[in-house]
Amino acid sequence: MGRPKSSIPPSPLPVTSEPLTYKRAGVDIDAQDKALAAARADIRATFTPGVISDVGLFGGLFDPERMGAGGEVLVASADGVGTKLDVAKRAGIHHTVGRDLVQHCINDILCQGARPLFFLDYVGTGVLEPGVVADLIRGCALACKDHGVALLGGETAEMPGLYAKGDFDLVGFIVGTVRRERILDGSKVAPGQKLIGLLSDGLHTNGYSLARLVAFEKLGLELGSRPKALGGRTLQEALLAPHRCYLPPLWPLLEAGRIAGIAHITGGGLPGNVNRILRTADARIDLGAWDVPGLFRMLVDEGDVPAAEAYRAFNMGVGIVLAVDAKDAESVRRDLEGMGETAFHLGELVPGTGRVRLEGTPVGRGPAQVGEPAKK
Repeated sequence: MGRPKSSIPPSPLPVTSEPLTYKRAGVDIDAQDKALAAARADIRATFTPGVISDVGLFGGLFDPERMGAGGEVLVASADGVGTKLDVAKRAGIHHTVGRDLVQHCINDILCQGARPLFFLDYVGTGVLEPGVVADLIRGCALACKDHGVALLGGETAEMPGLYAKGDFDLVGFIVGTVRRERILDGSKVAPGQKLIGLLSDGLHTNGYSLARLVAFEKLGLELGSRPKALGGRTLQEALLAPHRCYLPPLWPLLEAGRIAGIAHITGGGLPGNVNRILRTADARIDLGAWDVPGLFRMLVDEGDVPAAEAYRAFNMGVGIVLAVDAKDAESVRRDLEGMGETAFHLGELVPGTGRVRLEGTPVGRGPAQVGEPAKK
């Protein structure tokens, strides 16, 4: 027998005289620099008096005392846009999802009574396209500027092999402050209070995996389709409607101490989010208190989605739920209407252990709730 041949595998790269570079491995540093340069002016436009650094440092510097927040408690949150990014990619529209991300995160810390101070973004991609990345960052910057939030820093990562070509992810991190005595943590929510709902502007940033399955695969719709249920809007317009920011209408009410609790209705729907602010009470929610928008009715009815699944996967037209004292409920609702919100009496709180009871006739087949909603 002869000696065994070498077991060294052949090189996957063709033998050439071209030197190996980071760009040849799939990472284009020049493209990253180009994307940042395109977004630099938008980022600087968000700088509030609390920002004491500039774009390009290893970390952003922020002085909360310059914003009148000395001695307050910090509140932080992180989230992503999810598979709504697939709709943006199909449409070739990338700036709106940046707005979605910022406004989602603002709503989350608003639930603790916090005002936002600064925001950080993360963009991960397989092959960095400067125009796409600049649009993603620009969307974040525009929303930050609208709501007085500094876009303090971020990260752009090109990772070939981990993300496919054309794929990208967008994640955000927000920090705000709240005075200790104004913290909303469920301790002020009690039986006898009323629930007020505020209308959403569509799916916001949750339920898109199910919505895409129904719209594109089961119903065979295209982005330019105009189903009757959407009242003249295209599917693209309905699916890319921005995640509504509730900071402007709710902040005056928070400063006046008129809100006992806030639930942001995201993944888990009404039963999986209202329960997060309950301790000694159950929530009774009247499913007839609001008109479920046509997009949800189309997805549920034409997609044959069971009601129990629909009310967990989608917000069903309710973006925020407030717990307020019964004596203030109508005046709070009227004030919200006066600020341009669609606000409605959603239900009430009764003695209990944190259950959310969906009562009335739901959209979809079967009961709206099966079993007990899990505490998060």
